[in-house]
Amino acid sequence: MEVAVLNIKGKETGRKAKLSDAVFGIEPNENALYLDVKQYLANQRQGTHKAKERAEIVGSTRKIKKQKGTGTARAGSIKSPIFKGGGRVFGPRPRNYSFKLNKNLKRLARKSALSLKAQSESLVVLEDFTFEAPRTKDFVGVLNALGLEGKKALFVLGDTNNNVYLSSRNLKGVEVVTNSELSTYKIMNANNVVLLEGSVEGIESNLSK
Repeated sequence: MEVAVLNIKGKETGRKAKLSDAVFGIEPNENALYLDVKQYLANQRQGTHKAKERAEIVGSTRKIKKQKGTGTARAGSIKSPIFKGGGRVFGPRPRNYSFKLNKNLKRLARKSALSLKAQSESLVVLEDFTFEAPRTKDFVGVLNALGLEGKKALFVLGDTNNNVYLSSRNLKGVEVVTNSELSTYKIMNANNVVLLEGSVEGIESNLSK
């Protein structure tokens, strides 16, 4: 698969980037996509929720009324869940929501996500660029030239570029990552994926193992 390489002004450079069909041209596996996105979202959950049950409530354990003859339900103590201020029945407890996925399945999910973007023509290859200093206005100019203003865009760099990252940090819906930080969720969450030339080789190397 060949894709035209654009410059930061949105014009074709005359060069073509060769994208591996084994990474960008496979039949997407929807189940792999679902599981990888589910794992990513599960890992974001802190799981620190907690409610006190009746054994953890501070209060008297005195039996507040006699067992029979009152015409109402029996009650052992003020900590009973049926009273205001009592414990909660089966309340939430701290837990870990993460779960394991095999590496091969996660690679398949990322390849499926990239292939979907390529099939929907939402994948752009951009020549490597940098800024002399962090400046949001310069990055906005790149977005406008590529027709991505107001859209969720994911920029994938070959190596860490602090000036490009800092220039994009204030923009809502725009994220800049390196090829080693690429995840299925980030790809699927973006309307458009912009690959810098230097990132293509790293992505194909990571996903063809």
